[in-house]
Amino acid sequence: MDLGVRWKLHGDGRTPAPGAVVRPDERLSWPRTAGLGAQHVVAMFGASFVAPVLMGLDPNLAIMMSGVATVVFLLATRGRVPSYLGCSLSFVGVAAVIRAQGGTSATVTGAVFVVGVALVLVGIAVQRFGARIIHAAMPPIVTGAVVMLIGFNLAPVTASTYWPQDQWTALLTMLVTGAAVVCLRGFWSRIAIFLGLVFGYAVSWVFDRVFGPIHSVDASGKVTDHWRLDFSGVGKADWIGLPAFHGPAFQWSAILVALPVVIALVAENAGHVKAVGEMTGDPLDDRLGTAISADGVASMLSTAVGGPPNTTYSENIGVMAATRVYSTAAYWAAAGFALLFGLCPKFGAVVAAIPGGVLGGITVILYGMIGLLGAQIWLNARVDLRNPLNLVPAAAGIIIGIGGVSLKFTDTFSLNGIALGTIVVITGYHGLRALAPAHLKTRTPLLDSGTSRYDEADDQRASS
Repeated sequence: MDLGVRWKLHGDGRTPAPGAVVRPDERLSWPRTAGLGAQHVVAMFGASFVAPVLMGLDPNLAIMMSGVATVVFLLATRGRVPSYLGCSLSFVGVAAVIRAQGGTSATVTGAVFVVGVALVLVGIAVQRFGARIIHAAMPPIVTGAVVMLIGFNLAPVTASTYWPQDQWTALLTMLVTGAAVVCLRGFWSRIAIFLGLVFGYAVSWVFDRVFGPIHSVDASGKVTDHWRLDFSGVGKADWIGLPAFHGPAFQWSAILVALPVVIALVAENAGHVKAVGEMTGDPLDDRLGTAISADGVASMLSTAVGGPPNTTYSENIGVMAATRVYSTAAYWAAAGFALLFGLCPKFGAVVAAIPGGVLGGITVILYGMIGLLGAQIWLNARVDLRNPLNLVPAAAGIIIGIGGVSLKFTDTFSLNGIALGTIVVITGYHGLRALAPAHLKTRTPLLDSGTSRYDEADDQRASS
């Protein structure tokens, strides 16, 4: 069985020729491949380490399981889809809602484990019936609205939890991170979040030396005098050791909050497979179902031991585009580096020490970018918001999701926020479509044009 772990040496193994690309089944020399792997790990540092911290999970376990998840994904796709899997920011809002309802870390990982199961089932269905089932259930108006409400639902977390801890550090970090995203080029633009974190650390250290402790809310929400940057945990941490594991716990209320994220993950995977296929010149539409299922299995493995969910990472697409090296050997190297970092508790302690003000500045941009990705889905699919069939369910669902509207059924069960908003968007769209007059049901491209060849291939197989 070909598992995609054999690579041909590209050229002399040093530098690709002008205009040439290093394909997934090729590699450069092993030292260069290792260097590229390290570069991929650095590219996902910012978001993938911020996410578990924001979710209240162990960053050491997060980085270690991202390495495991990457290996699972590469094996499942037989080395045809180069990708690094890191902690998904789509779950940060879910974790915040679950914890606000009294949930623990086990409750969070239990809910996300179920999302992984759902993602596996979606992938199997796509592999069996084709991408048209995604199109039918989740047209762009639905996908975009759900991604938007997931991102914007996080705004109160930044405003009430992180920003007040140190507003001036938050402001400076936001400005520098935003400038890095916009002004830097190539690889440096891909690690803009990481650079923002480094800057925020430096500013916090300087402010502590110059102004002394700050009088503000701390991470627990209490107003106290405290240092902005507290490295006391770093000194106590070991250099080598296993991260802390825990099993998942399952609660229906938490599961219902988390399930809508399936829609965002399916959209992320579809976009990733399309982008990589276009860059490598190898149509990968037939791998879409496998990629989605592999993503789900990886998340299940991670959350089963207390880690965060994992998904394909857009930052690493940027690294591939910049270097024109699509070798999956580099991703195997990246997975190896991630496993090594995960076995260093001191490294995790440094990540866990991120000052609240720094997180405030970073999350202003990150959360907004997640929300606006929903608008990007609408733009790419040319969704017509003048059509009330699109406008009404999206408008209602987004306001419910962002505003935290609640629908109480019993004293112990209610739907609110992300879960209720998603249900309103999906059922509202399909319900109204069944009742709408014919002139409102104009046919538009579904999801994206990248899956059209996949559908055509299905049609050809069905007719043959």
